[in-house]
Amino acid sequence: TGRKRNSLTPRSTLFPCPGCQRDIDLGERGMNGLFRNFTLETIVERYRQAARAAVAIMCDFCKPPPQESTKSCLDCSASYCNECFKIHHPWGTVKAQHEYVGPTTNFRPKILMCPEHEMERVNMYCEICRRPVCHLCKLGGCHANHRVTTMSTAYKTLKEKLSKDIDYLISKESQVKAHITQLDLLLKETECNSERAKEEASQSFEKLFHVLEEKKTAALMAIEASKNLRLEKLQTQTEEYQGLLENNGLVGYAQEVLKETDPSCFVQTAKQLHVRIQKATESLKSFRPAAETTFEDFVVDIAKQEKILDVLSFHSNGIEIPEINEELSRMYNKALISWECPGKTDSADIYVLEYHKLDREEDSVTWKEIEVCGKSKVIPGLDDDSSYAFRVRGYKGSVCSPWSREVVLRTPPAPVFNFLFDDKCGYNSEHLLLNPRRTSVESRAGFPLLLGSERMQVGCYVTLDYIIGDTGIAKGKHFWAFCVEAYSYLVKAGVVSGNKIQKLFHNTHDMTSPRYDQDSGHDSGSEDAFFDSSQPFTLVTLGMKKFFIPTTPAAPKDPASRILPLPSCLGICLDCDKGRVGFYDAGRMKCLYECEVDCAGIMYPAFALMGGAAVHLEEAVTEKYEEYNDDI
Repeated sequence: TGRKRNSLTPRSTLFPCPGCQRDIDLGERGMNGLFRNFTLETIVERYRQAARAAVAIMCDFCKPPPQESTKSCLDCSASYCNECFKIHHPWGTVKAQHEYVGPTTNFRPKILMCPEHEMERVNMYCEICRRPVCHLCKLGGCHANHRVTTMSTAYKTLKEKLSKDIDYLISKESQVKAHITQLDLLLKETECNSERAKEEASQSFEKLFHVLEEKKTAALMAIEASKNLRLEKLQTQTEEYQGLLENNGLVGYAQEVLKETDPSCFVQTAKQLHVRIQKATESLKSFRPAAETTFEDFVVDIAKQEKILDVLSFHSNGIEIPEINEELSRMYNKALISWECPGKTDSADIYVLEYHKLDREEDSVTWKEIEVCGKSKVIPGLDDDSSYAFRVRGYKGSVCSPWSREVVLRTPPAPVFNFLFDDKCGYNSEHLLLNPRRTSVESRAGFPLLLGSERMQVGCYVTLDYIIGDTGIAKGKHFWAFCVEAYSYLVKAGVVSGNKIQKLFHNTHDMTSPRYDQDSGHDSGSEDAFFDSSQPFTLVTLGMKKFFIPTTPAAPKDPASRILPLPSCLGICLDCDKGRVGFYDAGRMKCLYECEVDCAGIMYPAFALMGGAAVHLEEAVTEKYEEYNDDI
């Protein structure tokens, strides 16, 4: 029985192919949409007849007892004895023209009909699908645009190919026998080598058992020696305190001394006795056992050994240790982890990728394991604003390589926000060039800039061409990333409120206009402060391979300390609920600058370019990245 798909397509049935084990969609007709393999049925019937040669096929029309049939009619799909065949196929009638064969139970139709068009016979062969089709399939069915050939041509071509293949196999009979002999030797060699490997593995474990037994004996002896020493000390202390009891030991001796009436004799003995009694008195005031009863110092710590034994497996120096490529690996909406072997050879059959979240509160680490056939893997469902450790090892059969060096990557601080550049709202097609997918924008410093420069006599603000995202953000926390080309002269990136977009596009300083602002000529930074405070948006300046931290009261006063190297990939995190926007090094997910922003309206990603510059939006990680990296 096939497996039903979801409820949206209840009639579509998946059937596992017995040959390749892949799921085949049988369509709405199910099993009825498949051709009957009459050739295979004939072969099966031939072997069935040979197997039941002693069992006769009886006539379907004889009165009891039935007679043994002598022929079967393919048109009637029934078996007859000689007498019944003459009765049901009288001479001179249409039935007399029926085709008959020897007794059989396998009745195949004379004409192969199309399973999709039941009243049409197949008369063509589709070279794309490699199956017979009728003329309706070619005219308006699913084979309309496929290349077809006549049935006779296909019959001749396939029969020639099959005959050649059979002749080739027959001609290679001696070679096949030699291969069989070689395989028999390999079977015996495999048996011997497996026994040898078992013996070596047993010896390795016996060595471990021997080491553990030695460690066990040493540990037990140490505990036993410590126990005896402690018991001896406690026993001695017990005897000392027993001596303090009445009529026993020190107290009894002191009582006898008190009975002495001669002063000189009493003084001679009492002095030393008094010192001993003082010591006993002091010991009573500060009682402390002579030895500890706990054996906490003798607890065996086997946590590391347990972890090592847990991953104990066959190790071979023949498998190279893979290395995680941090340049090709990415953390965005999903994690893309890529690795390679130092020798650029694929010595492993399969790889095991493990990862875990770095959490200081957890005492033990639990690695999640994924088996990968290629050299990259996309991992969904990771927590935002979290660090994860990754490692990989290769397997060839039951032999494995050591683990690779652990690589720690951090996820974005918020869910990834997907958008494209807006080619309608304020888009200046004369200065900006969008790619067809609207994921990249480039500013072209062409003739308009050169013609406008004729009016430049003093320093001024030059043209900034703005472009925004086609999707806005009303609430929540979101993150997006982009790349700025290294040759870019000036790029501004940030966010803009929806109710100030018109003001944004009409507030640009045009160098071709006579109403431009002149530079005051000094380097006080007052112009920058005024310019930043007057803009209806929050942007940072990028360009010339630098990241410029905006001038704020909290920013360093030294201009050099406000200039950072431009990261290869930048990110912006907008938190509408808290009214804050952060600018990140998206490669390390490190915040470079954060400030407050007015999120009164719908917020849009915004960019501004001047001169030669280009911005590329970071594409979301999909399963296609695995195929792409494997091809590389």
